[in-house]
Amino acid sequence: MYITKKHMPRRRFLKSAGCTLALPLLDAMVPASSVLAQSAATPKPRFVGIFFPHGMAPGYWEPAAEGPLPQKLPHILESLNKVREHTTVLSGLWSKSAEPPEGTTGSDHWVAAAYLTGIKPRKTAGSDATVGSPTIDQTLARKIGQDTLLPSLQLAVEDPNSSSSNCGEGYSCSYTNSISWIDLPTPPNEPYVHTSPLPMELNPQTVFERLFGSGTTPEQRAARLRQNRSILDSIRAELASLTRDLGAGDRRTISQYTEEIREIERRLQIAATATAEIPEIALPPGIPESFDDHIKLHFDMTALAFRADITRVVTLLGARDLTARTYAFPKSELFPNGGVSGSFHGASHHQEDPIQIRRYADINRYHVSTMAYFAEKLKSIPDGDGTLLDHSLILYGTNMGNSNQHMHYDVPHILVGGANGQLKGNRHVAYERKTVTTGNLLLSVLDLYGVRKDVQGDSTGRLEKLT
Repeated sequence: MYITKKHMPRRRFLKSAGCTLALPLLDAMVPASSVLAQSAATPKPRFVGIFFPHGMAPGYWEPAAEGPLPQKLPHILESLNKVREHTTVLSGLWSKSAEPPEGTTGSDHWVAAAYLTGIKPRKTAGSDATVGSPTIDQTLARKIGQDTLLPSLQLAVEDPNSSSSNCGEGYSCSYTNSISWIDLPTPPNEPYVHTSPLPMELNPQTVFERLFGSGTTPEQRAARLRQNRSILDSIRAELASLTRDLGAGDRRTISQYTEEIREIERRLQIAATATAEIPEIALPPGIPESFDDHIKLHFDMTALAFRADITRVVTLLGARDLTARTYAFPKSELFPNGGVSGSFHGASHHQEDPIQIRRYADINRYHVSTMAYFAEKLKSIPDGDGTLLDHSLILYGTNMGNSNQHMHYDVPHILVGGANGQLKGNRHVAYERKTVTTGNLLLSVLDLYGVRKDVQGDSTGRLEKLT
């Protein structure tokens, strides 16, 4: 494909005092008479890792047979129907790194950090907590994120809310508070690799300001909120000057992009006001009271950040182990009558009761639907010669199979996205029980981004049948 248009730099920003706004990919950013694949518009790979603990309800997520996904998806996965051509369901995987050490029980509730390493964390409640290697998102950030404003972004939808260093069974709270870890310099002859957790950002207001600019101090940010001043308003003159020189297609892209930013600003302002009006709820300003609003704000901002190439690597911690959180299901095709769930962890111990299993399946169904919302948004956004979903990979997973029995085999994992044409969707890929570790999956994901390693965590090889 050849493009013959006026050229501007791919990394174009609009700036004013205290504000910087990155622009999405425009036709005008592609050099004239150039092959798309050889230009700055070459699709950049993106990665998103999403984690929810406590497995999934048995019998409600696995397709009946390996091969093409069935016409009617399983109950938990039904929301993925609109992105089925980008969806690969993996069954039979063994989350061996999340199992408690031999001879112990219960400690498998404190190892969410193993999700993206395939390594059982070091048992300690002290400052020597380590997961043995950087998580794969940080390995990817070094590969594909070094020329973006934020090499990676870490998000959460549940406040850790713990002042204790020991969350249980002698394990540091850092193991369940973060799924994203970097490596640190390790002294010679040290018996273990030093790593450190990255904080998962809870407040969408803070995420928005990191992505799209604001005051550099808390006082400046507070002043901006008091003035009800929009980032878009602050750069209005430069934005108007830019759009005069663009073609009709680019003007439409800029208009859609800025309207999405303004809508997010509006929702953040509403969330901040609502929180201030209900002082008995101990939430920092800007955090929506509704889980649905909260997670969708995070996903909307991630989509905008991908579109503007502000970051290419994101992780999201959907819930913490042992959470008692309940969920209000929004009325939709998936939940015609809405409803409110039981507590997440409590429901995961369904006692093998068919009625309780179905109720737990509804929680899993809702969680997956939020990821489907994000995937559909990426699918709707053009990116080079495809869409953002074509050029992204979403890894959605957990650390258990049947959580009632604390089983760490038959662990559900879902891949959504084209990974720049390397991954074909509309498939169920099954593996023999307790033979293929999640480390194999992580190793194979690294391969998709051109990161070749011999081993990742407890891997014994690469996943067969994946590509």
